[in-house]
Amino acid sequence: MLKKLLLIVCMLMASASFAQVDVNKGDLAALDSIKGIGPATAKRIVDERGKGGNFKDWADFENRVSGIGEKKSVKLSQAGLQVNGKPKSGEAATAPKTAAKPAAKSK
Repeated sequence: MLKKLLLIVCMLMASASFAQVDVNKGDLAALDSIKGIGPATAKRIVDERGKGGNFKDWADFENRVSGIGEKKSVKLSQAGLQVNGKPKSGEAATAPKTAAKPAAKSK
């Protein structure tokens, strides 16, 4: 019985860490739960949404919220943030590019 309870708790914790939050529907707490969004950024998002209405797409979100650019939006998308139910699409959203290290010269 204890094993089943532990399994259920572990599954709930795992599913909570991968929660998807839509930028047009999330409240301050939901937005703050996304890795990379703190209380100040969550407030900027909610305030901008209140002024200009829902975000149309990722480009609109990046243009209207200060501190959110291409790189940051990719990371937020990977952490579970969505705009109109869609993650950031395209090559940049799949995985951040890392520069290949040159091979060490042997002597």
